[in-house]
Amino acid sequence: MPAQDIRHTDHRILVSAPAETLYRLVADVGGWPHLFTPTVHAERVDGDDRRERIRIWAFANGEVRTWTSLRELDPAARRVEFRQEVSQAPVASMTGSWAMNPAADGRTEVVLGHTFAAVGDGASDLDWIDRAVDRNSRSELDCLREIAERDPGLDELLLSFDDTVLVRGPRAEAYEFIRRCDLWPERLPHVARLELTEPEDGIQRMVMDTRAPDGTTHTTESVRVCLPDRIVYKQTVLPPIMAAHTGAWTFEETAEGVAATSHHTVVLRAEAVPALLGPDTTLEQARTAVRAALGANSRTTLEHARALVERGASTGPGR
Repeated sequence: MPAQDIRHTDHRILVSAPAETLYRLVADVGGWPHLFTPTVHAERVDGDDRRERIRIWAFANGEVRTWTSLRELDPAARRVEFRQEVSQAPVASMTGSWAMNPAADGRTEVVLGHTFAAVGDGASDLDWIDRAVDRNSRSELDCLREIAERDPGLDELLLSFDDTVLVRGPRAEAYEFIRRCDLWPERLPHVARLELTEPEDGIQRMVMDTRAPDGTTHTTESVRVCLPDRIVYKQTVLPPIMAAHTGAWTFEETAEGVAATSHHTVVLRAEAVPALLGPDTTLEQARTAVRAALGANSRTTLEHARALVERGASTGPGR
C-alpha cells in the first residue's frame, strides 16, 4: 500500500491524576460506555488482563459503528496497544496505543495514537476516518481527565443495580417485548411517546418521553444494540442529575422460567444534586432516589412483559 494511504495521529492531554489510575480506567474496556461519550457498548470477547479480544460499538461521525480489536496490556509500563481485527468500512486497518507517562510536574501525560488506512484509495474515506479519530480521541481524553480529576471520585458517583422478574413463558417473546420498544406507548403507562429509527439491523435509536409520578414528563434519547442474547443501551440525552447512564436487558432460562433482568449503571452529577433534590441532599440519598426512579420504570416494563407473555402462553395450543 502506498505510504500516502496510511496516516498516523497522536492526541495528548495532561491529567492531574496518577498514571496507575488512568491506566486502570483505560484497561477496563467494560467501563468505557459510562466513561467515554462516543462508546455505546464495549465488552471483552475472550482473553485476560494481559491479552484480550474486545468488541466495541461507538459513534463515528454521528454513526454507530462496530469493530473487534486485539489488545496487549502492560500494567508495568502503563501502556495498552490495540489492533482492529475486524474493521467496518471505510476502515481497512487500524492500530494504535494508549500510553500513560508521568510528567515532571506530577501530572500524567496521556498519549493516544492511531495509525490507519482506508478501504480503496479514495482520499475522502481517509479524511472521514481522520475526522472520526480526531473527534473521538479528543472526546475520550477530555472524558478521561474529567472523571480522573472529579471530586468526589468515580467510586462515589457510580451506581449499578439490577431488577429481575420471572416470566413463565418463551424467552423469545420476553426478548421481543423489549426489542419492540416502538409499541411501548400503548403497552407501558409511564411511556408517553417513543420515536424509533433503525439505521441498520440490530442498531436502534430512540427518543422517549417518560411520565414521572407527579405527572411531568422528561425526554431522553438512547442508542440500543440488539444482540442475540441481550439488548444493551446507552442514553445519549440524559436527565440533569446523570453524567452517564448505560444498561442492558438480559433473558436467562431457568428451571422456573425466564429470568428477565434490567441492568443499570449510572454516573451521578454531584453538582446537580442540591438544585434538583434539595440543598441538604447527600450523595447517598441521591443514589437512593435515582435507583428508586429507574428501578420503578424497569420493574413496570418487566411486569408488563411478564403479563403479556404469560397471557399468550396460557392461551396457546393445548391450553
